[in-house]
Amino acid sequence: MSGPHFRDYHLLLDEGADQLFAMTDPIAERVRKIGGLTLRSIGQIARTQRVLDNDAEYVEPLDMIAELAEDNRNLAARLREPRRLRRTSRHCDREPDRSLDRRNGATGLVPFRDTRRRN
Repeated sequence: MSGPHFRDYHLLLDEGADQLFAMTDPIAERVRKIGGLTLRSIGQIARTQRVLDNDAEYVEPLDMIAELAEDNRNLAARLREPRRLRRTSRHCDREPDRSLDRRNGATGLVPFRDTRRRN
């Protein structure tokens, strides 16, 4: 990314990356809770990747952001799939956790609240 808005775009992309990273573990824990399988290796990640790489030498900043927005919409749609599964799963022994049901309007990503204890 380059241009006069580099710093603003960089901060925006960093925030989105932080959100994606932060929600990875809670989503995996919920998938396992309902009896699903989660990723086990880097090789499996490479084989099941759904977001296409863009290896172009240069991409206009607005095109890059539009591509990222489309990827985020697709991710949000896929994140809803386990929720539908959870509601019909026999593996869930109590009322579903609603903490992932709120949406973040700025990015379309599901917000994360870390409830793990820190040492």
